[in-house]
Amino acid sequence: MLKYYLKIVALIIATVCFLFYSIPPIKAATLETTAESAILVDAASGKVLFEKNPHKELPIASVTKLMTLLVAVEAIEAGRCSLSDIVTASEKASSLGGSQIYLEPGEQFTLEELLISIAVGSANDSCVAVAEHIYGSHEEFVNVMNQKAKALGMNNTNFVNSYGLPAEGHYSSAYDLAILGREALKYPLITKLTSIKEYDLRNGEFKLWNTNKLLWWYEGTDGFKTGWTQEAKYCLASTVERNGLRLICVVLGVPEVRGHFEESMKIYNYGFANYTYKEFAPAGSKQGEVAVQKGTKPRVELIAENRVGLCIEKGKDKDCWVETKLDPTVVAPVSKGQKLGELIIHCGEEEQLSINLIAKEDIPKADAFKIIFKTLSNTYGLKSPLLF
Repeated sequence: MLKYYLKIVALIIATVCFLFYSIPPIKAATLETTAESAILVDAASGKVLFEKNPHKELPIASVTKLMTLLVAVEAIEAGRCSLSDIVTASEKASSLGGSQIYLEPGEQFTLEELLISIAVGSANDSCVAVAEHIYGSHEEFVNVMNQKAKALGMNNTNFVNSYGLPAEGHYSSAYDLAILGREALKYPLITKLTSIKEYDLRNGEFKLWNTNKLLWWYEGTDGFKTGWTQEAKYCLASTVERNGLRLICVVLGVPEVRGHFEESMKIYNYGFANYTYKEFAPAGSKQGEVAVQKGTKPRVELIAENRVGLCIEKGKDKDCWVETKLDPTVVAPVSKGQKLGELIIHCGEEEQLSINLIAKEDIPKADAFKIIFKTLSNTYGLKSPLLF
């Protein structure tokens, strides 16, 4: 009798396992979202994995602040300002409503503290204070925001302010915000700021909690920015990395409270269920050599400028292969980092990604005596300059 029951249990377990593993991942055709507009992209390549009305121009509320952070961080990188700068709040900055840290006219913080208050607490007043500090006026800062949007190809975007409160002519699209997210990822300071969960201001008298709850709820989240107004509804531009695969998701116009988090997680679940990251070579790995003419060394080693990998639909990685193209020879001098070839990843017949192969080191040009000796040595088999 015991053996009979054990067989029944084993049969039930086998059936459950079969059903579990035979259920296919969610496909884009069956993925639905209450967001008015949404997009999921591979951060590395920009490949669109899911979209719904991606180019629709919509109000984006405080997601605007991702561009504010980008412009500020680029100004820091350019040496225009530094995180340690002391910023003094103006009357205009202190008059902003909505989410804020309640700046008083003349109150001072470091630029770093104000950027944290923007990234974590979505402080509107801090946006104006930062804008005025870096570019002299809020209006000029907004001009730079629009110039940056244009340079990035954000064709369905226009900013009227740096904080995202409702204003006529202030809009963007899910697609454009994904472009912005990819650009923001080039600056580690931005994800450092947007991944802070909590922060104490004014010696602990004022507590900031990050508005992006995915930092707690969804593993691998480290950015970017939430937004809400009655006009824009619930919005979120975010990024998640798991097992080498980094995705960016944007949802706009979600009607439900906290729906921007739920819809984003649903879309990310689709992405990670159906796609994987396949690495073909790590950044800095040796990928060949090129002969150097008239140099102090006969050959230069080539390395991959970035990691060589691709977001691939699960089960289709066997269709992908790597093509290596190298310059046959190069004439010295060779500079470290000089492009001398490329690695191209193909999937089937389509080219998916190209990575530069660069010189690992400098190869100076040899002096005339060494070039002459090398020529004679190759011709007559001379072994030492002393034979002259």
